[in-house]
Amino acid sequence: MPLLSFPWMIETGARNDLSCQDTHASDIMVERLGRPDRTMNYDEYVLDGLYRGRLVELRERAEGLGISKSGSVEVLRARLIQYLILPDHDLSWDGIQSMSHIDLGEVLKIFGIKSSGSQRERRQRLWLHLNFDSRRMTIEKLAEMDRDDLHEMCVRLESPLTGNRTVLMGRVAGVLTNQLNGWGRIKRSLRRNGIPGASEKGPVDDQPTESEADDGGTVSVDVDFHQIVPAAVIEDASDALVMGIERLDPDVQSDLRFVVSMMGDLERMVGTILRGHGGRWGEAQKELVLRLAKRRGWPIDSESVRTRVSRVATDIAEIKGARMGEFGTEQSRHSLRDLVTSNESGTRIRETMREAQRALDGRLS
Repeated sequence: MPLLSFPWMIETGARNDLSCQDTHASDIMVERLGRPDRTMNYDEYVLDGLYRGRLVELRERAEGLGISKSGSVEVLRARLIQYLILPDHDLSWDGIQSMSHIDLGEVLKIFGIKSSGSQRERRQRLWLHLNFDSRRMTIEKLAEMDRDDLHEMCVRLESPLTGNRTVLMGRVAGVLTNQLNGWGRIKRSLRRNGIPGASEKGPVDDQPTESEADDGGTVSVDVDFHQIVPAAVIEDASDALVMGIERLDPDVQSDLRFVVSMMGDLERMVGTILRGHGGRWGEAQKELVLRLAKRRGWPIDSESVRTRVSRVATDIAEIKGARMGEFGTEQSRHSLRDLVTSNESGTRIRETMREAQRALDGRLS
C-alpha cells in the first residue's frame, strides 16, 4: 500500500518503517519500575523533559540526535518521543494496526494525548498524531485533495471506501471532527507541570546496575548529592567545556554546544551516580556517566567530546563533595573549583565587561 505524501504531512523518521523488529507492541510486557499497572518500560525523566521542553530546546536536542528539527513544537515533540522513548516500537500504519487495545492506550498516554475511545478510534488518533500537523490538517484542507488522496485517507482511517469525492471527503471530515482536540497537542497539564516527581528521580538509566557498582559496595555518606550547585559552577563548567572550541572541527563544535545546552542534566546525572556509588568518583564513574549520556542520545562519539565531558563531570563531582579517586589512587586536578574560587574567574568577568564597554563606546562614537 503506498504511503501518503501531502504537503502538510509530517516527515516520518527512519524508525517508523516496516523494518522494525517489534511488530506487535503487546509482545513487550516489561513492568515499569514503580508502576506495576504499566506494560512498557520507558524513562519518565527523559519524557518529562520532552513534555516541558520549548521549541528551541527541542530543536537543539533533535539537531544533536541527527534527526529532522522541522515543524511546530508539537510535531517535533512527537518525533522526539518516538525516537527517544519508543525507539523499538513499530509505529507505522501496519504496526499500529497490530497493537492491542491496552497497548494503544499506553502509547497514546506516552505521547501525552487523549487515550480513551474504541480501538479503532485509538488507532485513528495515533496515526493522525504521528503523521500530520493538527494546525494544518483541517477540514478546509480536505477541499484541496483529489479523490485518490481522499480514498487513501479513508483507507488509513478505516472508513468506507465507496462513493464519489464529496462522499469520501465527508467521511474524512467526520473522523477529524470526532477526533477534534484529541491529537496534535499534548495535554496542558503535561506541558506546564510534566510528570510529577520525574525530575527529582533522575533518569532510569542513571540507576547503577550490579555490574556497574563498585566492588567495595555502597558507603553511607551524609551528603546530599542532589543538592543544586551554584549557578557559577554550571556557568564555569560550560565555559570549560567549550574552551578553545574554535580550534576543533565544526561537527565537534556542534556536539559540544549541544552538551552545553544539557549541562543541567549532566549535573543531575553526576549527583545520581554519586548517590548510587556511596560518594565515590573514579574511572568507573567516568565511564558510567559517558554510557548514560550515550543512552540518552547525546552526541559523544568524538574522543574530544568524551574527554571534555568526563573532565567536567569529574569537576562537578568534586564540587558536590565526592571522594575522589578509586582506592585512593587518583587525585582531582581541582580545575573547576579553581575556576570558581580563584582570581581567574574575576579576571575573566572583568575582561568580558571591558569588551562589552568597548563595544558600546564604538557604537556611540
